[in-house]
Amino acid sequence: MPSVQLGAAAGDVRIAYDDHGGGGPVVVFLHGGWGADLYPVEAQAAALHGRARLLVPTRSGYGASTPLAELAPGFHRRAAAETLAVLDALGIGSGVLWGHSDGAVIAVHAGLMAPDRVSGIVLEALHLYGDKPGSQRFFADTAEDPGWVGERAAAILAAEHGTDRWRTVLRMNARAWLALGEQLPRPADLYGGRLGELRPPVLVVHGREDPRTEPGELDAICAALPEARQLLLTGGGHSPHSERAVADEVTAALAGFVADVAS
Repeated sequence: MPSVQLGAAAGDVRIAYDDHGGGGPVVVFLHGGWGADLYPVEAQAAALHGRARLLVPTRSGYGASTPLAELAPGFHRRAAAETLAVLDALGIGSGVLWGHSDGAVIAVHAGLMAPDRVSGIVLEALHLYGDKPGSQRFFADTAEDPGWVGERAAAILAAEHGTDRWRTVLRMNARAWLALGEQLPRPADLYGGRLGELRPPVLVVHGREDPRTEPGELDAICAALPEARQLLLTGGGHSPHSERAVADEVTAALAGFVADVAS
């Protein structure tokens, strides 16, 4: 897997990435809090091949990139700056950011930081609130014992992050979200009320049965982004792009959005 070294201004870290090739406009997939491999993008890479170049950088703390012991406060903003630094290191002026879960939060911050570098944003399973009462037990259980995920998921996570490290990765993400719940009680949100200030075109992709979405959260996201395209999927969960029942709809919407914003 190729990698780039980022300087001190971006945290002095090495970032590994997958390059699915394909030419044309650049699409950057920003993975969720457990990494990229558990929610694969191969179907979307195949659909985009020949029409766009799909890059999947692995954030610091994950996979073959520079490891971290903890995710510091403001980790989403730090990762957004890191993403822009990766584009610089690869000589990419702008691209479509497709973020999933934590990656969608990072995509929003990158779009607010550098709107001229972002030609479009796909927000899949976006979080608005740091305070997640419905997921409190999920995060607490994960922080205590990530082994609850089961053998199949554990094997995928171990292959990506390392046999001795995948538990650390899950724990640090869970602890970071537990801390966000304390730092950002309602009505505060993860963007300081600035979600509606996004300038690039936006596609919202969200499963209506996403267990990480709080009551009213999706409605608030859509209200803040009234001009965004919406793909709200009945039967979709937390990762619509990799869920058999709805993945084809996500792939088609993604390809159409990329073609439109790149034209």
